[in-house]
Amino acid sequence: MGGTQARGTSGNNSRRGTRDGRGGLGNVLSGIVVAIGFVLFVGGFAWGALLYQPYTVPTDSMAPTVNPGDRVLAQRIEGSEVRRGDVVVFTDAAWSATPMVKRVVAVGGDRVGCCGPNGRLTVNGTEIDEPYIAPADTTTPGRTAASGTVFEVTVPEGNLFLLGDRRGNSLDSRSHLQEAGQGTVPRSAVDARVDALAWPDARMLDRPKAFEALPGGTSRPGPLRLQVIAVVVGAALVLLGAAYGPLARALGGGRRRERADAR
Repeated sequence: MGGTQARGTSGNNSRRGTRDGRGGLGNVLSGIVVAIGFVLFVGGFAWGALLYQPYTVPTDSMAPTVNPGDRVLAQRIEGSEVRRGDVVVFTDAAWSATPMVKRVVAVGGDRVGCCGPNGRLTVNGTEIDEPYIAPADTTTPGRTAASGTVFEVTVPEGNLFLLGDRRGNSLDSRSHLQEAGQGTVPRSAVDARVDALAWPDARMLDRPKAFEALPGGTSRPGPLRLQVIAVVVGAALVLLGAAYGPLARALGGGRRRERADAR
């Protein structure tokens, strides 16, 4: 009799454990969900830390695209991967001992100048529409130009010509026109390419459409979006899997009370 009752009690406990979330298939599945979520969450962060580096923009030379004090996320790349229109972080001893942030407007072999008939930057004779720039200082009254400094440069192979988006207040390639290379910097000086603004506004930086038609086109954004999705989905799965047990127990307890009341 005693042995039979013990077996019956064990079976009832097992079934109750399955119903209230403490055992059975539900626990196995919730464990798998938590494990997958953890891998996505940690993997997304690790992947991001491997490819991206945060920078704080020190000046307003890239306004309004990025402003002083903004935190940006820049993908570590080789200089050979840089395309026209990219906003890059670079270090060149002739410019400064600290990293600088500027936009690449011309690459090796390009003939870049300003200004064209409509006051725009020209690359290989093509006027470039630059909706991202702030109004520049200009010596022509009543007219807004892409640069207050008139210039025309043929970029040496392997080099880049860089300008700030705030053309009226940017120490960029135009400030070094009289130096060797006419203000250009070698591709090897590039440390990273800015893909997104992290703070105070979180947003991706668009690739300028005006450069798409030129040879080489524009660069493709890095995997930042995918990394963010992995982190968000991973966090959601961890929370969902961890919440399964308490929810199942709460629901199971409610059903048992309803059955007891019905009796």
